[in-house]
Amino acid sequence: MNLEDITTVKSILSQPQKIVIIPHKNPDGDAIGSCLALRGFLMAKGFKAAIISPNDFPKFLKWMPGCGAILNYEKENAQSKKLLEEATVVFTLDFNHLSRTGQLETPLTEKEADFIMIDHHQQPADYAKVTYSDVSMSSTCEMVYNFIEFLGDVDLITKDIATNLYTGIMTDTGSFKYRSTSSRTHRVVAHLIDCGAQNMEIHQQVFDANSPSRLHLLGVALSNMIILPEYKTAYITLSQQELDDNNFKKGDTEGFVNYGLTLEGIIFAVIFIENREEGIIKISFRSIGDFSVNQFARTHFNGGGHDNAAGGRSELDMEKTIEKFNEVLKTYKSDLNA
Repeated sequence: MNLEDITTVKSILSQPQKIVIIPHKNPDGDAIGSCLALRGFLMAKGFKAAIISPNDFPKFLKWMPGCGAILNYEKENAQSKKLLEEATVVFTLDFNHLSRTGQLETPLTEKEADFIMIDHHQQPADYAKVTYSDVSMSSTCEMVYNFIEFLGDVDLITKDIATNLYTGIMTDTGSFKYRSTSSRTHRVVAHLIDCGAQNMEIHQQVFDANSPSRLHLLGVALSNMIILPEYKTAYITLSQQELDDNNFKKGDTEGFVNYGLTLEGIIFAVIFIENREEGIIKISFRSIGDFSVNQFARTHFNGGGHDNAAGGRSELDMEKTIEKFNEVLKTYKSDLNA
């Protein structure tokens, strides 16, 4: 954040406000962690603050401190609408375009309030009074830590705030292994541990709480993996029937796409997941090195994200989506073998 933005935020927060915090649809650990941490900080400053999520979030995040206060816009619509109508400030976290909020897009677009965006994805939209955007950051949670520091309030970071920030940084950096993990990231994490975040317990809560059905689904996913060594690519498909047969719950496929990148010589991994209710194939892209899955997703699959982690979607059926992917992939052979 530059000095002008910091001054603007301080001015906004210098008077009583009713604040709503919004993550993106299908929120992940970084989205939930950043929202919970920001709410805890704002409440410590004496503000009324609520989190309205466009929809539900994964079970493996439902231990996080304060998560019981998150409103699900799909299920708690009337209460959510009332809070949004009354809000004088809206924070949008971990997304850069209001289209990422599902059914919340229209009320947010029509809302008259001071918007503050905190996000690390590429090509942010111009809807906020203050836009704190930095694509080099490991996570939105690290940015929320910076935001608190910019305001001179790191002494307000409690154990719960530290736990939520640590969780988001850990999940969005792949347990600190992605390129975006900087020395600054580790210094921030060290301070969060000093503030009370229990790193081993957080890791266990997120990664060591599998259900038998999730592990069975992982087995199906790995058995479906197709390896294309000539393109240094591996992809996985999961049909709606396979999800149903294995008692799929939101968040069960989290991390499955990364298994392709554990193969020697593979730098591009993809998972295609059928969502019959929405009539789409949901796609996650991951890469190692200089191959930009953000550009790949934006160009061909109505998506985007980061250079090494992005998402997309296809309105074709699974078979035709895979056909399209294989045809598109041919045009990237030289890039993938550079």
